Amino acid sequence: MPLRSRLFAGDRRLEACLVDDKAHLTQGTRGEFVSKVHTALFLVDGLNVDAAELKAQLYGRSTAQAVLAYKRKRHIVNLSYQHTEDDIVGKMTIASLDNEVALREIRPADVPLAPQNKAFF
Repeated sequence: MPLRSRLFAGDRRLEACLVDDKAHLTQGTRGEFVSKVHTALFLVDGLNVDAAELKAQLYGRSTAQAVLAYKRKRHIVNLSYQHTEDDIVGKMTIASLDNEVALREIRPADVPLAPQNKAFF
C-alpha cells in the first residue's frame, strides 16, 4: 500500500522505506526525504530537531532522539526481533507517521502551534 499523506506520497525514498529494510532511515542519512520526516515529527508531536540538521537535511542525533521519542510514545516495536524501541525509521514507523500526517492534513486545526521562542521577536 503506498504512502497516502500529501507530505510523503510519491516520494520514492520514503515509499521504499515502507517496503524495503535496506531503505530504512538511520543516522547519517541525508536528503529532502529526511526533511519531510522532520516536518512530520513536528506536525504530529511538536518534536523539534537541531537547526543544523534541518538545514543539512540530515538524520542526525537530534533526529534520532525525536524518532525514538515518537516511537516510545506509540510503542512501535517489531516484536519479531526487538524488545524495545529504536531510533530508526523503518516500515512500521513510516507507516505510522504517514497515517498521522494524513489525519493532520484532513484536520489541520488540530495541529498545535509551535512554542513561541522570544529569540524570533
